[in-house]
Amino acid sequence: METQLDPMKDDLPLMANTSYMLVKHYILDLDVDFKSKVIEGIIVLFFEPGIRYRKTSCTGKESCQSQVDETYKTRASELCHIPATNVGACSSKTEYNDFAVCGKGEEDTSDKNGNHSNKEQASGISSSRDCCDIENHGNNDFLLVLDCCDLSVLKVEEVDVAAVSGIEKFTRSAKLTDVSKELENLRNQIVHELVTLPADRWKEQLYYFTRCSQAPGCGELLFTTGTWSLEIRKSGIQTPTDFPHAIRIWYKTKPEGRSVTWTTDQSGRPCVYTMGSPVNNRALFPCQEPPVALSTWQASVRTAVGFVVLMSGENSAEPVHLREGILSWYYYVTMPMPASTFTIAVGCWQEVKQQSFTAANQTNIEFSLPSSRADFRWHEEVCGHVEYPCRFQNPAARLQAVIPYRVFAPWCLMERCEEHLLQLIPRCLSAAYTTLGTHPFSRLDVLIVPSNFSSLGMASPHIIFLSQSVLPGGSHLCGTRLCHEIAHAWFGLAIGARDWTEEWISEGFATYLEDIFWARAQQQLSHDEVKGQQELKASLRWRRLRDEVQNSEEELQILRPKKESTGELSESGASVVKHGLKAEKIFMQVHYLKGYFLLRFLARTIGEASYLASIQKFVQKFHGQLVLSQDFLCMLLEDIPEQKKSGLTVESIFKNWLDTSGIPKPLLEEGETWKECRLVQQVSGEVTKWIRTNQRIRKSGKKKRKQDEVVFQKLLSDQLVLLLESLLEEKTLCPRILQCLEKTYQLREQDAEVIH
Repeated sequence: METQLDPMKDDLPLMANTSYMLVKHYILDLDVDFKSKVIEGIIVLFFEPGIRYRKTSCTGKESCQSQVDETYKTRASELCHIPATNVGACSSKTEYNDFAVCGKGEEDTSDKNGNHSNKEQASGISSSRDCCDIENHGNNDFLLVLDCCDLSVLKVEEVDVAAVSGIEKFTRSAKLTDVSKELENLRNQIVHELVTLPADRWKEQLYYFTRCSQAPGCGELLFTTGTWSLEIRKSGIQTPTDFPHAIRIWYKTKPEGRSVTWTTDQSGRPCVYTMGSPVNNRALFPCQEPPVALSTWQASVRTAVGFVVLMSGENSAEPVHLREGILSWYYYVTMPMPASTFTIAVGCWQEVKQQSFTAANQTNIEFSLPSSRADFRWHEEVCGHVEYPCRFQNPAARLQAVIPYRVFAPWCLMERCEEHLLQLIPRCLSAAYTTLGTHPFSRLDVLIVPSNFSSLGMASPHIIFLSQSVLPGGSHLCGTRLCHEIAHAWFGLAIGARDWTEEWISEGFATYLEDIFWARAQQQLSHDEVKGQQELKASLRWRRLRDEVQNSEEELQILRPKKESTGELSESGASVVKHGLKAEKIFMQVHYLKGYFLLRFLARTIGEASYLASIQKFVQKFHGQLVLSQDFLCMLLEDIPEQKKSGLTVESIFKNWLDTSGIPKPLLEEGETWKECRLVQQVSGEVTKWIRTNQRIRKSGKKKRKQDEVVFQKLLSDQLVLLLESLLEEKTLCPRILQCLEKTYQLREQDAEVIH
């Protein structure tokens, strides 16, 4: 028997019992109301039994009986031709209210909060341990647990997918086990056939998902909401196999909900967006948050005219006028991903376009790749992920160096975006393609988000959020941050961590690849210039890592905090993200920095060319999948000739880099090699000049003496950051020095990192 989940205050609970029921597809149908600061609507979830239940039930009669009852087939044919009323291309709240009459005469026992509180329900959900234990059901009903917080759940019902006209094509292999359960079995069989359609039928699949989501309800389900979960059951149903595989939930978000933020943009207009909350999307819609719950989705979002809806979606949505003053936006995704990657931004965004930057410019970028880098893109392998329309198997996608992109911003920032950002995107996309090959996603939107955004950037499928802070001060900060977020398309999205505590897999790779991409995006840099920039970056990151290690809790410095237990789940699939809600962790960079230095250490040990080839191979093998640290390390070490391994093993890397706090031992032993870099030495020389000047001014006191004029060299942005950080270590700097620094380097015109 598994113990009751009792997360610590600072740990984020993942409550969904994914081992028993696994969501495969979401359909969201939402209205955004800026007056009440509420998103309201319906979500329909399509399920399959989870892997643990499939394993334990496959030997039973229930799963293996092969006979088909003729009566059942006749009844199925009749059921499939029930006309679906009020079904249209765009659903609305009114249509779903019409369907609510199909509740089989059940009495509404919900209280004001939408919770069903009858005695039978209260006794049936005493603990998820009892209700989810498939080995010992007793008389308990099966309990479906979803991740949910800060939501008002109004109603939950089973969806009668068998009522959809034309759905009979998905019933041909339906098997009968019990005549009394024929209708329930038929519905679940339809959902099974629908979610397992082959990838080349994805358009048909989305069409029938939409049709099924608009089908009438066939009975309300009992539910209760807790602090972190929504628990649903159907009276008399004791197994995940028999539990409804398509359910519809009516709900509202709360203005204080932690998944989205309601604010105004830089032009003073209202907007709402998902800002990367520690609770992910569970306060936006009920979902299964564990990474293993890879799912696809469709979403229709209605809002007032004048607002633009941007979202994680493969299509560039065009608004549809529903009625006066109301627009509907529709997006879809066919690549299964965790629900935490779903992103939405609704605001009065303006698309930034530049006439002078034509398609011809993009063409030149796309085909300026070195031919020597093309070979790996033609290396076809069978993908290791679940079936979906994969771009790695698409010959046209494999040749696409620059995917279609758009830029959106508040009206007042459009000119700044046009100045640098528009030109940088194709260069950075092309550099990423040159390094890693096929872009995992078919298009990209870039949005400049409101000023309350707490970081410089955030990547989600098909969309990147950037802070307004990256826009001023030239192209350097904007370009490097863009490269970092583009790298997440491969590491963090197409390849995700199976255990969220291993976030170094995402952030460490993105930080390391940021330098590679940016060097190539700048074009025509010499080898020495590239090496100089990267060593300068290493110097800055070393200082940040050193400071963070000295000023943070040791347990927060460990990249694999669960160590040997990493990736393990409870019997139901529930788990916790260690330190997931700890406030100071949000501002820490240790996963970025230690992850970066580990990857840099491995590249220096193996050689950069071989190392990048291994990363390309890893992308080819593991895209569309969830990984643990050892998946990358084992593959990498298998490819290294023995003479280069230098005693490297997965165990030694765990011990020295991932499972310990503080500065990794190999990094200390390596020494600060970046100090030998010309750009770093140049800064050291300038620091010395400033310190001497400061000393002379302090000694001269108030007497005005003619000073020998000191000539200071022009510095790059990263050099300026290093200079200022070095000068901050001095005990005293006189006001005149600060004025001279401002005048010499025009600090207020530099980028945000220098100004900070």
